[in-house]
Amino acid sequence: MRFEEWEPIYKLILSDMGFDRIYDERAALILSKMLEVKARKKMPDTIEVDVLRRTINGKDVLICGKAPKLADDFKNIDFKKYVTIAADGATSVLMKSGIVPDIIVTDLDGNMDDEARANEQGAIMVVHAHGDNVDALSEEVPRLRRVIGTTQSKPLKNVYNFGGFTDGDRCVFLAQEFGAKTITLIGFDFGDTNVTPLKKKKLVWAEKLINMAMGEGLFG
Repeated sequence: MRFEEWEPIYKLILSDMGFDRIYDERAALILSKMLEVKARKKMPDTIEVDVLRRTINGKDVLICGKAPKLADDFKNIDFKKYVTIAADGATSVLMKSGIVPDIIVTDLDGNMDDEARANEQGAIMVVHAHGDNVDALSEEVPRLRRVIGTTQSKPLKNVYNFGGFTDGDRCVFLAQEFGAKTITLIGFDFGDTNVTPLKKKKLVWAEKLINMAMGEGLFG
């Protein structure tokens, strides 16, 4: 998704959530500088977006949300048939069952020991910078490998914007961006009542954005 298409949606989200984009932009710059340092290593810890394209393009993609129902949802799933993308905290549920996701889309507020362990076993880390996770970026990014950076604000040369706001819908935008053959969602519960008011608002946006990404329109 081009930023020119995403920006009007982003402005609606900022207005609704009461966020200020200046903090997202600052976080993106911080992540960009961190990735520049990692890229200068003899064996760089960053990867190019073409790796995502080769991983996803033309494949059946399974996107795992982090709703409590995830463990039940994947009981009958044959993971060998899919490229598996985990939304942040979903990684812990998968790893507990011996499943290493191919890609983890994370803003670093899940169990980072589990995510780092999955990363060590080959998972690509799509690390998202936003206004509330600058401390987590500084703490977690140095230990991660195979990293690609993302932002919900204006993209930078090494920090991309594929569209999306929450971990779950960013997974869907990512799969769409890189040409997934099919997209299957498990572990999503947009009507979860056991969440904070802020999380409820995020779930509303997640559902709208996934509908949009899947071709149903933003308010369809």
